[in-house]
Amino acid sequence: MGEFRYQLFPRSFGITEQVEEAIKCFENNFNLIDSHTHNYGSNEVLEIVRDELESIGFKIEKSKKKDDKIRVPVLFGLNNKIDKFFDADGISEDKTIVLEVEAGRAYRNNQFLKDVFQACMMPSVEYLILAVRNTYAGTDDFQSIFAFLETLYVNGRLKLPLKGIVLIGY
Repeated sequence: MGEFRYQLFPRSFGITEQVEEAIKCFENNFNLIDSHTHNYGSNEVLEIVRDELESIGFKIEKSKKKDDKIRVPVLFGLNNKIDKFFDADGISEDKTIVLEVEAGRAYRNNQFLKDVFQACMMPSVEYLILAVRNTYAGTDDFQSIFAFLETLYVNGRLKLPLKGIVLIGY
């Protein structure tokens, strides 16, 4: 059995109550989603934590069907028409926290970088919660992404418009 892990970046301030509630939804279900003992895809993990996330005010993607996706606008055109949007796995009621749950593609296919980029483009989003597997095909995806985000924030050359990124290892 693995261990539940999470880290807020940058590491120079604490976690808000709203973000902490979202983290607890994963922690409370860790024995059901632990990647050391379960080989679930991201949609299966999202389904397991769905009820708790919805109970704290998150809207969660229901399926990959067009009508069930959560579309977050990023560009507006003439007459305030949405010109561009990105899909998210979940978003808080006040639209300040976006949630992405990843499985095998998180590190190997650099999906986490796409998630960071898209969260940065969402005008109302302040926090990205990124849940990734602790273990995938013998590697520690959480630790690999942790090292990348740590470098990003410690180096300081790239300034993100987010207040923070929370990395969760399940």
